[in-house]
Amino acid sequence: MSDGRLTEEHLEQFSRDGFLVLEGFSSPEEVAQLKARGEELVEAFDAENVSIFSTRRQESTTDRYFLDSASSVSCFFEEKAFDSEGKLVADKTRAINKIGHAMHDLDPVFRRWSRSPKVAAVMESLGFQRPLPVQSMLIFKQPYVGGEVVPHQDSSFIATDPLSCVGIWLALEDAMRSNGCLWALPGSHTKGVHRRFLRAPDGSVTFDADAPQLDDSGFVPVEVKAGSLVLLHGANVHRSSENSSPLSRHAYSMHIVEGAPGYAWQPDNWLQRRADVPFEPLYDHSSGSGSSSKRAPAFVHAAAACRAAAPSAVAPAAVGRPAAAGARPY
Repeated sequence: MSDGRLTEEHLEQFSRDGFLVLEGFSSPEEVAQLKARGEELVEAFDAENVSIFSTRRQESTTDRYFLDSASSVSCFFEEKAFDSEGKLVADKTRAINKIGHAMHDLDPVFRRWSRSPKVAAVMESLGFQRPLPVQSMLIFKQPYVGGEVVPHQDSSFIATDPLSCVGIWLALEDAMRSNGCLWALPGSHTKGVHRRFLRAPDGSVTFDADAPQLDDSGFVPVEVKAGSLVLLHGANVHRSSENSSPLSRHAYSMHIVEGAPGYAWQPDNWLQRRADVPFEPLYDHSSGSGSSSKRAPAFVHAAAACRAAAPSAVAPAAVGRPAAAGARPY
């Protein structure tokens, strides 16, 4: 089992490819605890609250329930769990796409893992001074109905200025090509972020550009055993296919940004926390205490091609810190 500290070889690989696999990061006991807690949350969920998650129709399926999930623990259904008349055709335990998006703060089991010393050690190795977990998801990738996740970059959805997002993805079950493992495009993080998913003041959302045309032959499968952790640079392009197999592919994902001075959470991110549920750092070395390194942070994005936030009436706020008087707190 890993203690989270990355080696020079790890950092070089992450810098080169934009993703990194850490095998055996979590023990079978930790994996079992997270899986069991996920099952408990699904069992307790009222299936009358229907919200569908789709990456193919993300602009049209983003509703108020989804936006409010930034500050809650909410369940989302698979598209294929419903018939043409909108009737649920699968048991809810086989119909949930994911749970999100504040599990790392609000659920005690997921919070304990998300804020463990070894997760903090990974972030410290990557050069974070004040890492802020801002989003978490338990992804089920259900047998036969687990939906496709189209090619995307996490920094399209989770943006600071400058960009700093890193995704961590823990396999809770073996992830293979047959049941919809991740596929990543090596080196794509060096090309910058292609587009942003923006939230307007009225709550509507839209992409600010069309999806780029990508050569599918460049993607490589990221097949991993349960307990393995995948690190994803925020500008790395990755995807996953539908799960048409009889085996599920559970995974827990969390996105982390830099909250140190000089980084601002963007007011046009879709994810905006309520004032009573603020972001909480894993640790804070931004005042000069703690470890320091002369190495450039591994989460740095290619500046030349990064998309800036669209003009907004709301000023960016210091990440995870109280906003100035009259500004909305994030």
